[in-house]
Amino acid sequence: MIATFVNTLAIIMGSLLGILVHRGVKERYIQALMGALGLCVAFLGIKGAMEETNFLLVIVMMALGTLMGEWIDIDLRLTQFANTLKDQFMTKESKGNFVLGFVSSSLLFGVGAMAIVGSIQSGLHQNYDILFAKSLLDFIAAIALAATMGIGVMFSAFVILIYQGSITLLAMFFGEFLLASTITLMSVIGSLAILALGLNMLNATKLRVANMLPAVFLPIVWQQILFLVQLLG
Repeated sequence: MIATFVNTLAIIMGSLLGILVHRGVKERYIQALMGALGLCVAFLGIKGAMEETNFLLVIVMMALGTLMGEWIDIDLRLTQFANTLKDQFMTKESKGNFVLGFVSSSLLFGVGAMAIVGSIQSGLHQNYDILFAKSLLDFIAAIALAATMGIGVMFSAFVILIYQGSITLLAMFFGEFLLASTITLMSVIGSLAILALGLNMLNATKLRVANMLPAVFLPIVWQQILFLVQLLG
């Protein structure tokens, strides 16, 4: 859990710096920075999605996972949670900016390959290298995101604390049962979600990225199905 705490602190510190930077930056520079960030996020998603895996499974799991997410409507619930935080802690902040910052940064910091693989490595082998590297990247990204979207970015740190912490704890007890192919498949699907987020940041799409999150964990279900088939066979 040490690396997750470091990651959480990095996001908070980066967000605070970004908020301070925002006060002295003209709107056109903020918009330009937002576009550049969107391109970088999209590139990060494309790069991560290029790992070699069974692409047919990726398609099926993205479809099934997104349908599950739409049924649960994770996007709506995450937005409602962001609104609750805004109402509790903010009175003057633009509601739209707060929600956008919270939801976008929570997804960006949480669904990527580094968050998933790093948390598993942290729990399974006490190897913190990936999450420490992610902390540095998130610190820099939080500065840029908070400068463009405001204080909502900072509150995403607590989502990451719970999310990555949960994966780390689960990996401590069950991680040794995950196959390398399963982790790779999770990473590729997570990268596609990041690509979708980048496209949203560029205003190219209006995808409900949070509703894609169940797809990230379907490879674990698929692995268990294969094990069951082998036992019965």
